[in-house]
Amino acid sequence: MNTLSYDATGAARKALEQHLPALVEDRVATRIFAKDHTLWGPDAEAESSIRLGWVEAATVSQPLVDSILELRGALQAEGVIRIVLCGMGGSSLAPEVIAGTAGVELTVLDSTDPEQVGAALADRLAETAIVVSSKSGSTLETDSQRRIFERAFTEAGIDAKSRIIVVTDPGSPLDKASREAGYRAVFNADPNVGGRYSALTAFGLVPSGLAGVDIQSFLDEAEEAAEILNEDGQENIGLALGTALGGTNPLRDKIVIAEDGSGIVGFADWAEQLIAESTGKLGTGVLPVVAGPNAPEVTSGAEDVLVVRLVSADADVELGENEVAIAGGLATQMMVWEFATAVAGRLLGINPFDQPDVEAAKVAARGLLDAQPEPTPAAFTDGAIEVRGGEWLGNAGTAAEAVSALLSQLDANGYLSVQAYFDRLAYNRLEGVRDELAAVSGRPVTFGWGPRFLHSTGQFHKGGPAIGVFLQVTAASSQDLAIPERPFTFGELIAAQAAGDAQVLTEHGRPVLRLHLTDRAAGVAQLQEIVSSLAAKAASGADS
Repeated sequence: MNTLSYDATGAARKALEQHLPALVEDRVATRIFAKDHTLWGPDAEAESSIRLGWVEAATVSQPLVDSILELRGALQAEGVIRIVLCGMGGSSLAPEVIAGTAGVELTVLDSTDPEQVGAALADRLAETAIVVSSKSGSTLETDSQRRIFERAFTEAGIDAKSRIIVVTDPGSPLDKASREAGYRAVFNADPNVGGRYSALTAFGLVPSGLAGVDIQSFLDEAEEAAEILNEDGQENIGLALGTALGGTNPLRDKIVIAEDGSGIVGFADWAEQLIAESTGKLGTGVLPVVAGPNAPEVTSGAEDVLVVRLVSADADVELGENEVAIAGGLATQMMVWEFATAVAGRLLGINPFDQPDVEAAKVAARGLLDAQPEPTPAAFTDGAIEVRGGEWLGNAGTAAEAVSALLSQLDANGYLSVQAYFDRLAYNRLEGVRDELAAVSGRPVTFGWGPRFLHSTGQFHKGGPAIGVFLQVTAASSQDLAIPERPFTFGELIAAQAAGDAQVLTEHGRPVLRLHLTDRAAGVAQLQEIVSSLAAKAASGADS
């Protein structure tokens, strides 16, 4: 196991000094590992009593290893060497980090964008098996992905049943249907583990292991980490990180997670879901912001920002004020952050295991799919961008003026959320606008790809503090794909998901600027130019 280390300055150090003695005295660490469901208050007891299986996941999951490796060998013997993961949220983020850090190819399909789905279908289908991961077994996105791959296999003359592997909770609708259908394998995960805490269960291990990750070593490392965390002592790094996430006073509710040489690929994206969905409720919570080590938020000195640097164990890190540095191997870090998030929930006075506001956008999307309403007319069109927004748009007549109008709605303690509903692999360059918008606005900026962020930060946006403003980017597609045995296409599904989320955010009184790109390449280039121009003007104004 890589050496686990932790350091903190400023508000994070004070939070440690303030809360750690009581956490140790209250035996919070050992009580978490003893699955004491009373730690988060009476209102949380029912949920927490069935959500603490993650504390022993590294041990409970050990028997899965042989079955996964046996299946991997059998698939490879048949020439099946490409694994596609059909999953959302916790079912996709953990395997993506595990495989990426190990340098192993795993295609993660966590989108309903027809072009991204089409690209996954078109790549080496004859060598492909899919892992369909859904805790509930009723996730609409995952079900749609399974349906189209099953049809594609069949049309290509491939026995579809031999290429479909399922991970789900025992007794779920997907569990029953998959066994009846005779799919290649069905793996059941521990039902007492929530999706965002499931990295060390079948949800994290099956796709990663089939793709080629050494999951035995991964679990062994996690078991060692659990032993370290299961101690009521001042040196417990999980308790320390928990105080930083949820115990600063006044609360620094924007946690900027900066990759700074840890060697873990995409860890901040996984931690983002864990923290946002666990803490963002009842009008409180902390917002994780995924950023680089030199992002504007890191150097802003804002009173509501805490920086957490992900570093390597041998790094000599000089921390700025109000910063944390943490190092450790991937499995170790996953255990530490799950544990720390549970500790932060106790300090914040919330239940870290439910997600009461996630369902709202799903319901709205299904309603729009069923009703098939006409699209809301654009306020105006500027080049390749159709603009839609509320009364706060004022006299804006260009897309640049619309973005400026949205930023003017930011409160002093607010944040901007950019949400792009199209192919995150083909257009990942759009993420570059995040830093520029942070510089222009002077406030933290999150960037999420839809619909996957709906299963992560979506909870915070609706259940956390009502201080966000939202820039939603959708895009026309040059192709659409029918979903077998469904009355809607992938294009209609992702459009409904975007419109449904915008509807719910608007109902919560939050400003939502919707930019629809009528041409993807031209629209992305235009939006990048707009943001770069705003950033240049802001920098010029600051210099003068």
